Amino acid sequence: MTSKRSILVTGATGQQGGAVARALLSRGHRVKALTRKPDSDAARQLAAAGAEVVAGDLADAASIVQAAKDVDTMFLMGNSYEAGLEEETRQGILAADAAKAAGIGHLIYSSVADADKQTGIPHFESKYLVEQHVRQLGIPHTISAPVAFMENAIAPWSTGALSQGTLAFAMPPKRVLQLVALADIGAFVAALAERRDQVFGKRYDFAGDELSGEEQAKILTEAIGRPIRYQEIPIAAARQQSEDAALMFEWFDRVGYDVDIAALHRQFPEVRWHGFADWARAFDWSASGLRGES
Repeated sequence: MTSKRSILVTGATGQQGGAVARALLSRGHRVKALTRKPDSDAARQLAAAGAEVVAGDLADAASIVQAAKDVDTMFLMGNSYEAGLEEETRQGILAADAAKAAGIGHLIYSSVADADKQTGIPHFESKYLVEQHVRQLGIPHTISAPVAFMENAIAPWSTGALSQGTLAFAMPPKRVLQLVALADIGAFVAALAERRDQVFGKRYDFAGDELSGEEQAKILTEAIGRPIRYQEIPIAAARQQSEDAALMFEWFDRVGYDVDIAALHRQFPEVRWHGFADWARAFDWSASGLRGES
């Protein structure tokens, strides 16, 4: 029987933090959900699911120390899109220091796959700076480093095109990209929390599947019930929107993630890994408004 943990989850009302909180709760762990907006709908949903919602801010070390006083594990993540790159790094370092001050027995930091390989991608580099600081703190820690999310296919920047029958990304149609479902991120972090001292000091890049944009479009066609075609966005157009994103897509095409998926899944069999087709079949396309006419 796995011993139950008490875990402080930062970013708990966001996509990734919410997935982590839900996975931990489903496995019977005690969850404290840290959020700047304890009155939000997402916070209320977590409370209804059994989490203890606490107000706090990664920019406020005292609030982190207070929230972390009676837990044995902390899941820490930042958001460069919301905070900005420099602030994400500053807040991550501040929160990691607070975790040490609070005597946290296991700090799980959420980075991104290959952030430790000098990619030159700004939002990879900002997370790696926090990773380096966490390693220097001398506290038990694990780095959780997911690849791109399967949910990017239904992100706000994707759904407009998808509703018109197009899956559009700034990558060649046959270029393979590794992906992971949010639910699997939650389950993987839960596995790290449960394994505890077995994963101290380790860094895990992890993925659930790898497939091209064309292959994703074929799967979405079947899942949604109407034709979806893949369209390559010119990198110059992506660069007009975001230099950071353009550098990432160029790296995806030139190098790309390199998780040994089969070996990883053998190493963590307790995670019920989703392939992209599994994820697409499970998603509620009717509720999204993207379902094809029957």
